[in-house]
Amino acid sequence: MVILIKALQVFLSLSLLIFLHELGHFAWAKLFGIKVEKFFLFFDPGGKAIAKWKWGDTEFGIGWLPFGGYCKIAGMVDESMDMKQLSEEPKEWEFRSHPAWQRMLVMAGGVLNNIIFAILSYIVILCVWGQSYIDNSTSEVYVNDTAYQMGFRNGDRILKLDDYTPENFAMLQADLARREASRATVLRGSDTVELYIDRAMMPEVLNSQLMFDLALPFVIDSVMASGPNAGSNLRHGDRLIAINGKEIEFLQDSRPILSSEKGTDVTLGIVRGADTLSIAAQVDTSGRLGLSLMAPNIKTKRYNAASAIPAGFKLAGSTIGDYLKDLKLLVTPSTGAYKSVGSFIAIGEVFPSTWDWYQFLSITALLSIMLAVMNLIPIPALDGGHILFLLIEMVSGRKPSDKFLMVMQMIGMLLLFGLMFLAVSNDIGRLFN
Repeated sequence: MVILIKALQVFLSLSLLIFLHELGHFAWAKLFGIKVEKFFLFFDPGGKAIAKWKWGDTEFGIGWLPFGGYCKIAGMVDESMDMKQLSEEPKEWEFRSHPAWQRMLVMAGGVLNNIIFAILSYIVILCVWGQSYIDNSTSEVYVNDTAYQMGFRNGDRILKLDDYTPENFAMLQADLARREASRATVLRGSDTVELYIDRAMMPEVLNSQLMFDLALPFVIDSVMASGPNAGSNLRHGDRLIAINGKEIEFLQDSRPILSSEKGTDVTLGIVRGADTLSIAAQVDTSGRLGLSLMAPNIKTKRYNAASAIPAGFKLAGSTIGDYLKDLKLLVTPSTGAYKSVGSFIAIGEVFPSTWDWYQFLSITALLSIMLAVMNLIPIPALDGGHILFLLIEMVSGRKPSDKFLMVMQMIGMLLLFGLMFLAVSNDIGRLFN
């Protein structure tokens, strides 16, 4: 069921974004009187389609191969490789017959739609749910091996990365990578410590799973009525400090101990006010005590309809900036960021295992920005490649030949297939690791 829910979210999210992207091309083309021959969600190799219908001059449809979509614009060099049409005399309703600035808007229409969707999504999110995050200024880290090798320790409070003050705890690892920080300032107990980051460890940072977990004290909120310790002497506000004499500082410290004590009776060391108590308890067969714990310090910024609009634009802008930093890391081989590239499986892992509209809209908005930015990369076959050639044409006054554009399109398609192969290979590799 979990896989089905994730797959459904991926399908709906990507289908929506692809539709909006191609709609952008379609709308600008129709505005300038350019004929759009086909508008398809998903591809239709061999002319086979789940459904198709004619409306005006355009054939609409849903293809059988769910790997994207396309908008076939008359007189344009695209993935259809329609040399027959391009060999004929240009018609007034063809793409190639229109001024460069109009062709530019047609090519940019998909990216514009994706950015507009992201902005609107962020406005809705901020207006309905607000902006929630774990306040980094009051949070301590629980580190994995990579973070430990870099000098971080359990209980550290990260104050600065170089001169940047992190606000959102959940973004610490991303901030460390994106800023390629060379120094971290941490509060360790009552001491302020400077850690110097070895840049050679950046590949480990990019490919490490959860470098900084939230170090939470094991403080009981409530005892579950259906749990193994219902009716025990455990109370709200009790802090667990030991299990069978083994010290517990943070929640994470308890997990391996409880796992080794499945289905047994244990003695818990509990701090209650000024008292330290020993309380008998039971561990169930799953290695759990049946306790609800105190929640972390979550901050929520609230917005009304008026304030959500500029905040939505700002959030979209910062997200674009962050993704550009991610791309910079991706094209720098020494960082090893290319190992993190993924396809549909990686996208599916991002979505939650239960349906949540906040998460769905947040992730879809992020994917929309990723799709927009990726399409602006000046690679032939992508929108960015077409825009680059149009800019050259507008500056030089000379239009590249259709033959040249066709060759560039083929090169671009090969590059995209290579990128897809890398993404799928990485996904398969992660499945077996």
